[in-house]
Amino acid sequence: MSTVHRLTRAEARRIAVRAQVLAAPRPADLLSVVRDLGSVQVDLTAAVAPSPELVCWSRLGAAYPLGGLEDLREAGEVVELHGRLLPAEDLRLHRAELADWGRHPRLEWQESVAEWVEANDLCRRDILDRLAEEAPLPAAAFDDTCEVPWRSTGWTNNQNVVRLIDFMEGRGEVAVTGRGERGERLWDLADRVYPETDTMPLEEALRERARRSLHALGLMRPKVFDLAGIQRKDIEPPGEPAVIEGVRGKWCVDPAQLDQPFKGRTALLSPLDRLVFDRKRMADTFEFDYQLEMYKPKAKRRWGYYALPILHGDRLVGKLDASADRPRGRLVVHAIHEDVPFSRTVRAAVDREIRSLARLLAIRVAS
Repeated sequence: MSTVHRLTRAEARRIAVRAQVLAAPRPADLLSVVRDLGSVQVDLTAAVAPSPELVCWSRLGAAYPLGGLEDLREAGEVVELHGRLLPAEDLRLHRAELADWGRHPRLEWQESVAEWVEANDLCRRDILDRLAEEAPLPAAAFDDTCEVPWRSTGWTNNQNVVRLIDFMEGRGEVAVTGRGERGERLWDLADRVYPETDTMPLEEALRERARRSLHALGLMRPKVFDLAGIQRKDIEPPGEPAVIEGVRGKWCVDPAQLDQPFKGRTALLSPLDRLVFDRKRMADTFEFDYQLEMYKPKAKRRWGYYALPILHGDRLVGKLDASADRPRGRLVVHAIHEDVPFSRTVRAAVDREIRSLARLLAIRVAS
């Protein structure tokens, strides 16, 4: 039986920060960052900048050019799958699941969806034929010839073509090849988008994806989630068992992160950054009170529409409420919320990051 590692909160925080490539020194290569993170979630909300741009800039700083991820996509170095950009070579970890879609005994929800896709096979074939001749195309370009409508209590109700294409992506038939002017997904046949790779057997692939999740996070709860946020209860927890002083429950820790030196730095984070995305883990280890408030009425917001968490060393110390006024070429700082009063050193470091963010966006900080 593996030794249970006993970590202080500070050790846990430092493991998480190092794993997320947010310690000093900064990395120098974008593709290596994507590989270390495992994937980058695509969210194009641009109150400041789209989340993928913020995630990469937080790691690379001035070495990251705006649009660098799209450059990697065009070069075939990354691919998009289920709303995440991942290293192209990692497609091998997903091919078996794509090929087995709708027949996986552990994903029972797919069975009813597979029946719906089969009932709308005519529309599915229409989409494939159009893509073969005219790709890339957005979902809006396709006629809705579905015979059975998609029923949902959410916004996807009757969004027949959109849902069908999503499931066709899950089946490995179509793939996102880029984004349109308004950020809409552009689709093509998967065989023309995805690189040739081998296929890792499904069970082995699921274990490897769990291991990579832990590598990217440093430590996590034993309820194994892969990088797409899908829980895999039947997969043996990766890493080694750990407990954190003052925190209830069990954890898994990446042994490669144990007993490593730590040098912190200051970073402004996307609200969707993996360091803070799991709000429970964030509260347990960083004791940081935060949530994305863009869906709240303005009068009920504490920190702002799209406040960026502020990391300093191994602590989350505040939130930056800012917005990009692109027509006027300004980065407007509405407020800097300090969880504890900033020292002169912290204030100067945060100001440097704000100016760096403005340079990324080719605008100036509003005075």
